[in-house]
Amino acid sequence: MDSKRELTSVDLAALVGELGAYEGAKLDKAYLYGDDLVRLKMRDFDRGRIELILEVGEIKRAHTVAPERVPDAPGRPPQFAMMLRNRLSGADFAGVEQYEFDRILEFVFEREDGTTRLIVELFGQGNVAVTDGEYEVIDCLETVRLKSRTVVPGSRYEFPDSRLNPLTVSREAFDLEMEDSDTDIVRTLATQLNFGGLYAEEICTRAGIEKGMDIADADEDDYDRLYEAIERLALDLRNANFEPRLYLEDGEDGDDDDESDDSTESARVVDATPFPLEEHAELAAEPYDSFLAALDDYFFRLELDDEEEPDPTTQKPDFGEEIAKYERIIDQQQGAIEGFEQQADDLREQAELLYAEYGLVDDILSTIQDARAQDRPWDEIEARFEEGAERGIEAAEAVVGIDSSEGIVTVDIDGDRIDLVAHDGVEQNADRLYTEAKRVAEKKEGALAAIEDTREDLEDAKRRRDEWDADDEGDEQADDEDTEETNWLEMPSIPIRENEPWFDRFRWFHTSDGYLVIGGRNADQNEELVKKYLEPGDKVLHTQAHGGPVTVLKATDPSEASSSDIELPDSSIEEAAQFAVSYSSVWKDGRYAGDVYAVDSDQVTKTPESGEYLEKGGFAIRGERTYHRDTPVGVAVGIQCEPYTRVIGGPPAAIEATAETTIELEPGRYAQADAAKRLYRRFREEFEDESFVRKIASPDRIQHFMPPGGSRIAEE
Repeated sequence: MDSKRELTSVDLAALVGELGAYEGAKLDKAYLYGDDLVRLKMRDFDRGRIELILEVGEIKRAHTVAPERVPDAPGRPPQFAMMLRNRLSGADFAGVEQYEFDRILEFVFEREDGTTRLIVELFGQGNVAVTDGEYEVIDCLETVRLKSRTVVPGSRYEFPDSRLNPLTVSREAFDLEMEDSDTDIVRTLATQLNFGGLYAEEICTRAGIEKGMDIADADEDDYDRLYEAIERLALDLRNANFEPRLYLEDGEDGDDDDESDDSTESARVVDATPFPLEEHAELAAEPYDSFLAALDDYFFRLELDDEEEPDPTTQKPDFGEEIAKYERIIDQQQGAIEGFEQQADDLREQAELLYAEYGLVDDILSTIQDARAQDRPWDEIEARFEEGAERGIEAAEAVVGIDSSEGIVTVDIDGDRIDLVAHDGVEQNADRLYTEAKRVAEKKEGALAAIEDTREDLEDAKRRRDEWDADDEGDEQADDEDTEETNWLEMPSIPIRENEPWFDRFRWFHTSDGYLVIGGRNADQNEELVKKYLEPGDKVLHTQAHGGPVTVLKATDPSEASSSDIELPDSSIEEAAQFAVSYSSVWKDGRYAGDVYAVDSDQVTKTPESGEYLEKGGFAIRGERTYHRDTPVGVAVGIQCEPYTRVIGGPPAAIEATAETTIELEPGRYAQADAAKRLYRRFREEFEDESFVRKIASPDRIQHFMPPGGSRIAEE
């Protein structure tokens, strides 16, 4: 059994009560070790010195430690530690809470000059965000720029999307979650109910339910027993009915009075829990008076166990993990940049709509301003608009909502919903939108600078990896020749072999015949593909439907001499056509087929005819086009294990030929991010080495290869 390196949601629920006992302690000093461990030194009138450790790296934990186990203070404190000291020295510890049932702890400190919140994220890449009393981020260990949430200094801290809390779920909601599942009992508890693997199995065992039972075979009695087991667990957590245990592997039962202490000295620690678990009944167990003490011992002994492993200087460093980290950060930063671009465009478009419908908008605002000047209440104003809408008055029909607390009226203009400040005029509201668009554009510039820094870090990591590999390259090639076909799905540990090709920032795939196909993700990339990467011999494909990527079927690599004599196979052209239609508005609109045309590279030009105008990312076609009518959409996402370990995606026929395992998609109701998480969970189930999937196929990376709009797994 692998040793636990991250606290679970149940662990955090138990910790909150014990850490709360230190409320009123004063903080003396804060330290930062490396880039992922924060130490808070506090003193309490009754308990004396208190040392709190918050670690968010490979190991994710939050607990007190014995003073003699505290690492020596680092030399010159980094800026983050200085900021903590400035804000927290002398502050009172006011309490700690778990955010919903997520792996997030919020520590609150009070001082005369204000409130400071330390939000500790013990999931994913891990993070510590320092905010003021209103949740504005002062600083954070890691900046987060995702489409779903942002954590950057100067912005309001955004918690992850809410998840169901199994400790407070009603019986009706429990039944609905279970019935909505299409897998077995234990996986439903782990994912739909958010218990995670260990406690999902524990609930099943306590309830006397077979873990592998299909959800369709469960009856009302099974649900009763499962729900009762969950209620008992929740009650123990609420009432702090703890009997903490530290579990060890290969030792004897630590509770047996006849056993000597030597029986567990050579054993390896694997878990620490707030109460005994039936799932760990076969392991040696040591009882503790408090869960905090159990965790202190557990992580101290875990560190000792790790130190007994072979000297890492004689082993190859985990360059794959380091490179994957930088690639994840780049993906997040790229997503943020694209999000800023879209947000700024939307804001400018809204401002232009106000001017385009000036009379309509002015009529709405004037009506509200006149009514407020007569002291008419907001409820009456809203009722008047509703009455006008029923009578078919255009201005009234455009009003879709009024927020009286903020003085905001929301209007619908040509399908766009725009929030207007009711006491301002049309020009003021438009200026506000333009100003906000400018502010968002400035944030994009900052993100562009940050992504360049990250790319430099990535290149440095790759350089060090290549230097390490240089001496062993010959031996590795010889080993590869003798290697039999590998069953990657069943391998307990899969080596990471990274490769960042020049085309990775575009949409891309290799056809069944080995030809590269690349497509633009936005107007800028469409422009770049035509101007920079289109060579003689290439094919260009595009959908008849508006809103599709420029798709280039490459006859040669950019580093090779181009040639117009290469005859591209029909199968590759057909796959490129399916790629073009799948990543276009055809998929986004929920359609299953569309028309695609193909032309030679010399038929494509960025020079318009006299009187024509080409939008950014657009191009002109000269000559005849070859049409592929009713080309079916089709996308598969897979994980490739050789020669490189990475996610790939594109037409099913091409992806299935090179991926170890694939999942086929079709247009559906799940948003990109939600569908990506479903694929991620499915991939983790297929590989024995779950950490491999976590490293190279995060939901963000999977989303990189998914079509725009909603999707669903084809077989579901």
